[in-house]
Amino acid sequence: MKEFWELYFAFFRIGGLTFGGGLTMLPMLKYELVEKKNWITEEELIDCYAIGQCTPGIIAVNTATFVGYKRKGVPGGIVSTLGMVSPSVLIITVVALFLEQFMDNIWLSHALMGVRGVVCALMLNTVITLAKKSLVSKVTWGICMLAFLLSMLTNIPLIMIVLLAGTVGVLMERFGKKEEKGKNE
Repeated sequence: MKEFWELYFAFFRIGGLTFGGGLTMLPMLKYELVEKKNWITEEELIDCYAIGQCTPGIIAVNTATFVGYKRKGVPGGIVSTLGMVSPSVLIITVVALFLEQFMDNIWLSHALMGVRGVVCALMLNTVITLAKKSLVSKVTWGICMLAFLLSMLTNIPLIMIVLLAGTVGVLMERFGKKEEKGKNE
């Protein structure tokens, strides 16, 4: 039971102390899950994050579910997910109760403008962290550049770009192994 509470409160802290969505949560997820708790490796976190990008739902919730499941099976996944979403539910409920008073508050408007700048910095930090761990070869750099260009310059749905990148990765791995095998013979 103790580990379930640990899972719940670890994700409650992450969900309650990070703003701006999934990308801004990555530094806190890394600190809490990789460095502090040692529940997963940094590579597992990046893989989980990548899968969370490709699957329906919120990245942070998908990550919480994955880590909880890895630690304690289905009940762990449920507890971790509840921990991640509980702060948002509480905050949204409070905001909804007082929405009228918040809407015209000039101080809140200025505070949110400042928070937007921080969110951009956190997202940039996350992108740089992911790039350092993920872009490890000419192939991964090429896939990254191609995906970026396709997403910026075309109307191709993002899921198609992700599927294309995955297919290219599989083909490159398969082709590379055949080429390696031919050299060794």
